[in-house]
Amino acid sequence: MALSALDLFSVGIGPSSSHTVGPMKAARDFADGLRTDGVLELTTRVRAELFGSLGATGLGHGSDKAVILGLLGHDPRTVDTAAAGELVAAAVEGGKLELAGERPIAFDEDDDLILHRRRSLPGHPNAMTFHAFDDAGALLRERTFYSVGGGFVVAAETAGADSAGADSAAADAAAPPYPFTTGAQLLAHCDAEGLSIAGVMLANEVVRRTEAELRTELLAIWAVMQDCVENGCTREEELLPGGLKVRRRAPALREKLRATEAASAGRVPDPLWAMEWVNLYALAVNEENASGGRIVTAPTNGAAGIIPAVLHFYTRFVPGADEDKVVEFLLTAAAIGILFKENASISGAEVGCQGEVGSACSMAAGALCAVLGGTPAQVENAAEVGIEHNLGLTCDPIGGLVQIPCIERNAIASVKAINAARLCLQGNGEHKVSLDAAIETMRQTGADMKTKYKETSRGGLAVNVTEC
Repeated sequence: MALSALDLFSVGIGPSSSHTVGPMKAARDFADGLRTDGVLELTTRVRAELFGSLGATGLGHGSDKAVILGLLGHDPRTVDTAAAGELVAAAVEGGKLELAGERPIAFDEDDDLILHRRRSLPGHPNAMTFHAFDDAGALLRERTFYSVGGGFVVAAETAGADSAGADSAAADAAAPPYPFTTGAQLLAHCDAEGLSIAGVMLANEVVRRTEAELRTELLAIWAVMQDCVENGCTREEELLPGGLKVRRRAPALREKLRATEAASAGRVPDPLWAMEWVNLYALAVNEENASGGRIVTAPTNGAAGIIPAVLHFYTRFVPGADEDKVVEFLLTAAAIGILFKENASISGAEVGCQGEVGSACSMAAGALCAVLGGTPAQVENAAEVGIEHNLGLTCDPIGGLVQIPCIERNAIASVKAINAARLCLQGNGEHKVSLDAAIETMRQTGADMKTKYKETSRGGLAVNVTEC
């Protein structure tokens, strides 16, 4: 099953696609399965166990809350983010929950939701097992799921299936006309057919849905990204959730930038003024993510600010930007993201932050290069530069929270992506290191990286900076 652009860009809830969105999807899937199998009415207790990175940093990432919301029947795409905390508190404090939204059962958080900080399962660092019991304590159902990054969830019984967790619309679709799993194959299609990278993606997408439907979906994704920036700039709470007491910067920064522009009488305040706004866009998105707000995985929540920041830069500061170019940007970025998903990983728990921020930087760099007029070869070059200079990036969130270094890291990578695109537009697309080679290097580097640097909060900044 081929991946869709709508797999890479899905709407969810912060602060983490792998630790929040994935567990919520898995818990809901488990609860729905009980109904489908006809055992929901027999169930009087459920127990969820989280392993590996989910167990180590689940509390900071809201994995415990996500599991409860999923068991209640909520979906990360539609859950009321403002009410989510109250829904969880009601279940925990009341000692009961409505399983799958309809079956009242007792719930004891201490006994029924277990985070194993030092235990892992062999299938993936982000693993969870759900159990359902009847009134006599007999086991009715047991299922294990893996949250493999970007909100993708794979059931243990189907692990290894092609593109598991991908867009369900693809299940009945015809084979794409231009299949690719490598950058070389993608460029070969472009050369043979005279298509852009976005053109190849579009041709593959329209076997699942019409071009008009795809355009509507992608522009809806762009609208959520814009709303996310606005929400991040207008939140009234001074501090981000969690024990780090990190202050929000986006609201005050936007006021400052607007005041500076108003006082400049139409003149550009300094040659790099656009970068001030790029920083703002990225900070706003990732502060909103840290607050548990509505987020687009791009390709993950931890790296969700980069593509919106670069796309906002393009639409605001580049003449001629329009909705057609927004669609081209997102299709190009998705094609690049598919290469990472197919050949390495977008999971910080699996390969470190190079798989999240590195992948997003590469996607944004290539996409910007494309809408600025780059050839497919130049786009591939920009994407390669975007990941090459993020190789080895570790995932070491302080306190298990998606705040430090995650928020600033998105701002820095956004600027890096813009520079990569501009750099490669000055060349002809020829370069020594291919995107495929860089992605394979990322995979190997992630495999060699010590586990403590892969979203466990047991290495790096997480142990060298006091949390409070």
